[in-house]
Amino acid sequence: MIKKFVSNKDESPVIFQNPLFEKLSKVYWFVPLLIYTPIISFLIITNISNSKNGLISAVVYLIFGLIFWTLTEYLLHRFVFHYHPRSNIGKRIHWTFHGVHHDYPNDSLRLVMPPSVSLPLSALFYFVFSLTIPFPSNRLFFSGFMIGYLAYDTMHYAFHHFTFRNKILLALKSHHMKHHYQDPNKGYGVSSAIWDIIFKTDYSKKN
Repeated sequence: MIKKFVSNKDESPVIFQNPLFEKLSKVYWFVPLLIYTPIISFLIITNISNSKNGLISAVVYLIFGLIFWTLTEYLLHRFVFHYHPRSNIGKRIHWTFHGVHHDYPNDSLRLVMPPSVSLPLSALFYFVFSLTIPFPSNRLFFSGFMIGYLAYDTMHYAFHHFTFRNKILLALKSHHMKHHYQDPNKGYGVSSAIWDIIFKTDYSKKN
């Protein structure tokens, strides 16, 4: 069996020949925090007092939004990022969006989602939540969802570049490293392993 290429260096391969597209495909890990933290803070502060049941209701919607993010993260990773198209164009698109991360897992400029992708996606999710959840609960739910996203992005970068002493973070890092170096068809959760356990895509304790 041919061994698949994996670089363990912090290096960035060229994905796009167009200089602008290439630049937009790279981002420092802290950029999403700078973009979304003010937005999330504004939504929480301006809408928490409008919640029908006050603080308790607001916190509940924030928690539900966070939980929904962990499920979304799992489903996107498993069924979108790890979808294997048959056409050459499809394979190229798949490699551009996720395959490159498995080939260059320590590329520090491609470990968090670039704003060119995350901004349209977050706008889409906000629109969907606005259609399905009444105001202002939709904004609080969205805020919890985006808090989960920021946790995911930050943890993903940290798992590839930092070491930990905390047992929970060590376990999550091990879970994600097994996804890269042991079996990419398991371990789809990054910020949480709960959905891997529920859907039986986690790693056995013997591994």
